[in-house]
Amino acid sequence: MKMNRKKALPVLALALACAVASAGCGGGSAGIAALADGEYHGVSSEDDNGAYGDITITIEGGAVTGCVYVTYEKDGGIKGEDYGKVNGEISNPDYYQKAQLAVDAMQAYADELARTGDPQEVDAISGATNSYDQFQEAAADALRG
Repeated sequence: MKMNRKKALPVLALALACAVASAGCGGGSAGIAALADGEYHGVSSEDDNGAYGDITITIEGGAVTGCVYVTYEKDGGIKGEDYGKVNGEISNPDYYQKAQLAVDAMQAYADELARTGDPQEVDAISGATNSYDQFQEAAADALRG
């Protein structure tokens, strides 16, 4: 069967995109197994509010043995129990609850990476997808080796 060039290019582009997506960025368990023992540090880009994620992944014997993930506000402060408050007060309970979900997600994402050993196996937490995206970006940055 002969395919014309106009049809072949999109098919080729799709095939290439699939190959790149399945190969990942080297951060999967096969990529991790090739890394030397040590701590690997990565940082995400800033979100629309200037916040960013910072990760340290510990590798021993070709496996993830620990992970610390922290998100920082634009001013450099760690997102913690005051995240989502205005002038130290909870002025919008719904917003505060959502902000605190993101704070809780920091630990959950780090724990899940330490458990699974593969950032691609860490599931997003509903309501904390921005934190998840930053976590994934920071982990990929760290595991580039």
